[in-house]
Amino acid sequence: MSRVVRILFGILALGAVTFATGSPPMASPIRIKDLVEFDGVRGNDLLGYGLVVGLNGTGDGLRNSPFTEELMSNILERLGINVTGEQFRPRNVAAVMVTAELPAFARVGSQIDVTISAIGDAKSLLGGTLIMTPLNAADGQIYAVAQGMIIAGGAAAQGEAGGVIQGVPTSGTIPSGARIEREVDFDFAGLDVVRLALREPDFTTAARIEQAINGAVGQSVALMLDAGTVRLDVAGMRARSSAHALGRVENLLVEPQRKARVVVDQRSGTIVMGQDVRISRVAVSQGNLTLRIQEAPLVVQPNPFARGETVVVPRTRAELDQEPGIGLAEVPDGTSLAEVIAGLNALGVAPRDMIDILKSIKAAGALHAEFVVR
Repeated sequence: MSRVVRILFGILALGAVTFATGSPPMASPIRIKDLVEFDGVRGNDLLGYGLVVGLNGTGDGLRNSPFTEELMSNILERLGINVTGEQFRPRNVAAVMVTAELPAFARVGSQIDVTISAIGDAKSLLGGTLIMTPLNAADGQIYAVAQGMIIAGGAAAQGEAGGVIQGVPTSGTIPSGARIEREVDFDFAGLDVVRLALREPDFTTAARIEQAINGAVGQSVALMLDAGTVRLDVAGMRARSSAHALGRVENLLVEPQRKARVVVDQRSGTIVMGQDVRISRVAVSQGNLTLRIQEAPLVVQPNPFARGETVVVPRTRAELDQEPGIGLAEVPDGTSLAEVIAGLNALGVAPRDMIDILKSIKAAGALHAEFVVR
């Protein structure tokens, strides 16, 4: 029995099992706090420009990075050292950008992590120390100050004839490297209504969140406004504060309903399918065609002491190879993700060929899912 016939029999048998199975299982319940963002409960990005010192000759070349020399001069002048007109070219300093996120409800005196990235021609930040750097938010105000020893993310070694680099030594982190100096002015306790913003907007999921909250509270305090927003009446819950109200509902379990989606990465050949992906009955044929052209020129020259000239005679060899492929195979209706995968695997093709097959099935209207190519 040929390979194609065996595949066809396997797919037909799979189709019989498909019609006999029931509906796919529901998604696992997930906490509301993992599905939504609470109105006002958000972080804020911080940015700063600072100087790293103590590098082992891997800092900025000051001729190529004049801003590093200017920053270093400003810092020394603030410390009472006048370096105007002085010529100094240290290789143990580097100018960096410092980034961090100010979390929600962060209080003065608490500490946050910071990320440091070189902006000049420094080779490595390994072993460096960040000098006190103010971190500003979008409003221009200083909310934190960063300082400390950098944990670099790689290593670099350089010799006269070459070098080796592992990871990214020009960036690093300082755990708990910034101390908060200003709080974000936000009166969360005074809110009478809090909006719940779904991370993946969906009408069914929003409706289930509304039902879960109203069922747990015992009264209608939640209202779905649209696919991405559920309004929560904190005053109607008669809680002591908005924090108590959200603490009461954030751990309620809801079964989310997500959009069917197929995501493919053409560079790596990765295919990811969601649980709700369905394929209608469709026939697929796939094969490869290879054309080879080989040039083998031949040099022809006259006999010794004979008249004539040497010429090159072109010779071309062309071959056309066509693999037998899988023939015309039938993929039956899929009522669950496992059956869809089994039906596609029965085609016996490589992952990259599977991507082309999925594209064609989508174009034929038989793939009932959003098709995302990265």
